[in-house]
Amino acid sequence: MKIRRAAQWCCLFCFLTAAGAAVAQPYPTKPVRFVIPYAPGGGTDLTARPIAVKLTERWGKSVFLDNRPGGGGMIGAEIVAKSAPDGYTILISAASEMSMNLMLYSKMPYDPVKDFQPVTLATTTPAILLAHPSLPVKSIKDLIALSRAKPSAVSYASVGIGSPMHFAGELMNSMVKIKMVHVPYKGAAPALVDLLGGHVPVGFVTLLAATPHVKSGKLRALGVTSARRSTSLPDVPAVAESGLPGFDIVQWFAAWVPSQTPKDIVENLNLEMVRIIQSPDYKQRMLESGTEAVGGTAENLGAFQRSEIQKYRKIAEAAGIKPE
Repeated sequence: MKIRRAAQWCCLFCFLTAAGAAVAQPYPTKPVRFVIPYAPGGGTDLTARPIAVKLTERWGKSVFLDNRPGGGGMIGAEIVAKSAPDGYTILISAASEMSMNLMLYSKMPYDPVKDFQPVTLATTTPAILLAHPSLPVKSIKDLIALSRAKPSAVSYASVGIGSPMHFAGELMNSMVKIKMVHVPYKGAAPALVDLLGGHVPVGFVTLLAATPHVKSGKLRALGVTSARRSTSLPDVPAVAESGLPGFDIVQWFAAWVPSQTPKDIVENLNLEMVRIIQSPDYKQRMLESGTEAVGGTAENLGAFQRSEIQKYRKIAEAAGIKPE
């Protein structure tokens, strides 16, 4: 009996030791997926790919990009929201699916606040307000004066309904009491084609896509939408400098995991990702594309998201934008 009991205790000890070892295994122990809710080649890819490469090198486990475009970013975001909360499925989002879409859709397949745990804000990039050279304006003040003199005569291009560029135009309308007419396009490329052709006189476009045309003189830069000037085009004023104090609209990219992901995994991810985002190599790579590397705590990202939702809700109400 004593021998049998000793054997049972030995088996139990071995089981608990093995179980403890399994629990104590460091994260990650298998490949990690970055879900990108847009097609390859955009700003989300630009932000995520260097991080994935560095994490793969550091962890010795593959970190791969899984592009799931569609639905204004909501298809990819829903995949992550409904994934196992184990740190192996991570959303690299743009601003729309985590803030602005709340102003456009009465029903979303997830709650951007409740269904996700913030990890870190990765990067921000301003849009740029452009004018075709044929338009008789050389500054934002000129554009405002023209729009007041000819209400609804000036139209502005954006890269799509509900984009930061769309909201930038509506914020300008509400702040200075003008009425530029929104003309949405499906991305920066078609918007730029019509801007270059003079078919639409002004437009808010991504900085990266617009910079070559500004430097060539084919389009006139009136201002960037961030609170401060961009280091990529330091001679172009911020919109806030031109009679619109407080004007601040940027595209931003951030990392999120499902809401019930364990705290230690979130902290691990934050530590590793911020180390990469704030490295000189990553900062320089982003700077070359007109993007600012940020990083920061999960708590800071959560607070930033809530402030962005509040900001866009006010813009939508002023513009009469209602969710459908």
